[in-house]
Amino acid sequence: MWSRPRKVPRQTLTLERIVAEAVALLDEEGVTRLTMRRLAERLGTGSTTLYWHVTTKEDVLDLALDEVFAEAPLPAARPGEPWHEPVRALMEGWRSALLRHPWSATVLDRPLLGPNALTRTEFLFQTLIAAGFAAPGAAAHSLAGFVTGSVISQVTWQRRAGEEVDVFLRERAGGWPALAAHGLAPDWDATFAEGLGYLLAGMDQARR
Repeated sequence: MWSRPRKVPRQTLTLERIVAEAVALLDEEGVTRLTMRRLAERLGTGSTTLYWHVTTKEDVLDLALDEVFAEAPLPAARPGEPWHEPVRALMEGWRSALLRHPWSATVLDRPLLGPNALTRTEFLFQTLIAAGFAAPGAAAHSLAGFVTGSVISQVTWQRRAGEEVDVFLRERAGGWPALAAHGLAPDWDATFAEGLGYLLAGMDQARR
C-alpha cells in the first residue's frame, strides 16, 4: 500500500474519507465484518470508485491501523529530561490508542510501514540513540513487543476469559496456590505500568 503512488480523488471520495469510514466500521463491527462492498455502501459509492483508491481489504486495514497510530501523541522535548520519560509517554500513548480500537490487536501481525507508525518509530529510535544506545533496534523491538503483547493479551482476555478464570483457580488452589493467590486477571493499567518500568530500568542498567 505505502509503495504505490497516491491517486487523485475521484468525485468527492478521498482517501481520508475512506480511512475514516473504515475505522468507524471496524470500531463498530470488527475485522470480520469489513468488506470492500460493505465499506463502499457506507460511503455511498460503488465498489469501482472505492477501488480507484485502494486495491484490497488488506490496503484498507493498513490505512486504518496507521490512522490509529496517529492518535498516539509524540512527546514534547524537555531539556534535561531522563531518556526513559518520553519513551514511557510514547509507549503509553501507543497502548491507549490501540485499546481504543480493540480490532487493531488482531491486525498487528503486519509490517507497520505507514507514515504515522514510522514517525513514532523514528522518534523512538532517535530518543534511544541520543540516550546512548548505539544499536537501538533491540531496545525498540523489545518495547514494541511489550506494548503489542500487552494489548493483544488484554483484548483477547476481556473478550474470551474475563474474571471467571480467577474463580476457577481459587476453587483449585491446592494445585496452583501462587496463581490462586495472585490471579491471572490483572489490573491491566497497573500491570502495564509496572512491567514497562521493569523493562525501562533493565534497559537503563544495560545502557550503562
